[in-house]
Amino acid sequence: MAYKVLIVDDDADFRSELKGLLDGFDIVEARDGAEALGYLKKANEIAAVILDVKLPGKSGIEVLRDIRRTDPNLGIIIMTGHSSKDTAIEALKAHADDYIEKPSDIGKVRDVLTRVIEARKGRGTPEAVDTKGKIDKVKYFIEANCFKKTCLKDAAMAVCLSPKYLSRVFKEAEGIGFSAYRTRVKIEKAKELLLKRGFNVNQAAEKLGYENPESFIRQFKKLTRCTPAVFRKQYLKKKRKP
Repeated sequence: MAYKVLIVDDDADFRSELKGLLDGFDIVEARDGAEALGYLKKANEIAAVILDVKLPGKSGIEVLRDIRRTDPNLGIIIMTGHSSKDTAIEALKAHADDYIEKPSDIGKVRDVLTRVIEARKGRGTPEAVDTKGKIDKVKYFIEANCFKKTCLKDAAMAVCLSPKYLSRVFKEAEGIGFSAYRTRVKIEKAKELLLKRGFNVNQAAEKLGYENPESFIRQFKKLTRCTPAVFRKQYLKKKRKP
């Protein structure tokens, strides 16, 4: 049976586009928070909600909080075209399961939605499920904010944990520390900037929030064993081979 998903967005064209990307799901639509909350108050089989931040009337964050008061187990994905670190923190603190930027991340919506629904329907002790959910939120927070200056304290605030506790459980769960994971995400994004978007080394360093190109080059070389310039040169050389 197809999972039923509620899309809440005041843009009818965007709802239609999103519905097309989610072929195989049973889609229900709402234009604003009031309509969404009215639907959820009735008997329903909604597995997840995709909720835009900027809505007429109540904001998406306010609607998220209202839903959580009545249904703490419903999967909720916040989506916005007005991304900022503060918005991500606010959404995650209000217990959103995930966070998507539009239009840049819209192609990922099916994967994100499937992961959220499966996680919500997964089994385990409440403590284990809660910790895993928070680690997943932190990982997404890092990825969604890789172009911004964020730190362990920001991520801890987003999931309502102390930085010290988050540092410990993150390393236990991922086998790598928070800072090392964040660096790995940044370097993977750097590869994309260098190879697919035509950034030079200085531009990539600035885009990724490094204080200077030297720090960026040092971290890039540590993880890839070559400088960004050599990495791109090797890629282009392989690409030219018949």
